[in-house]
Amino acid sequence: MEDYIVIKAKESGVQVIGLTRGQDTKFNHLEKLDKGEVMICQFTEYTSAIKVRGHATISTKHGVIETDE
Repeated sequence: MEDYIVIKAKESGVQVIGLTRGQDTKFNHLEKLDKGEVMICQFTEYTSAIKVRGHATISTKHGVIETDE
């Protein structure tokens, strides 16, 4: 089972972007979160990176990260 990442938006309009694996990295998914919304994500065989834009709290097994405003 893959590890999960929890993203909680601290403002409306936070973007969560999934990036693909392979020779060419491409966007494969985009979500916009409103303030207070929570998204639970995981890395898969197709998703190698997750990019977060906006003010959010990101929780992983490695700890909690606060993005800058």
